[in-house]
Amino acid sequence: MTVSESKSPSWMRALQIGLGIIALILSIIALFFPAFAFISVVYILAIILFFTGIERILVGIFAPLSGSSRWSTIGLGILVLIVAIIALAFPIDAALFVVILISVALLFDGISRIVHGISDKTVGKGSRAFSIAAGIFGIGVSILIFASPLLGAVVAGLLISIALLVIGIQIIVAGVTGRRITYTEGFKQP
Repeated sequence: MTVSESKSPSWMRALQIGLGIIALILSIIALFFPAFAFISVVYILAIILFFTGIERILVGIFAPLSGSSRWSTIGLGILVLIVAIIALAFPIDAALFVVILISVALLFDGISRIVHGISDKTVGKGSRAFSIAAGIFGIGVSILIFASPLLGAVVAGLLISIALLVIGIQIIVAGVTGRRITYTEGFKQP
């Protein structure tokens, strides 16, 4: 296998720099308004679910499905559509609901890790202690989120903004350097 580098076309580099700048701007906005960033993500997911629900209903109506499968597909599509509409109508409440679900998941995961750390005698004491500590940390974060779901939304928004910041920087660097990796000798380019 041979790997070689070549420069990307100038239009591609300009596009990368432009998209990277957009990602940086969005990340800065998200850093200043992290709860809004999280609510925006939930809103976008609700839009995706809206179209997914419509697609499921159409598949149920027009695909050659058996009776119970057809009605299950249509019914579940309607449920997805209803949930999406509720989330679109009440995006803040939907975001807080998602945060609470995450908090419940962290609580269950934390309990599971503690139980596993206490009962798993096949691993060393250090590994068991780490599992217990991770479980306690997860439960602690869960309790904080239960106490203030807005805090959970803010933390999620901050994580989104940091991810956008890193991605934006990477895209700009790729555009500025213009490096493109190509594979030869039996490898297909991804």
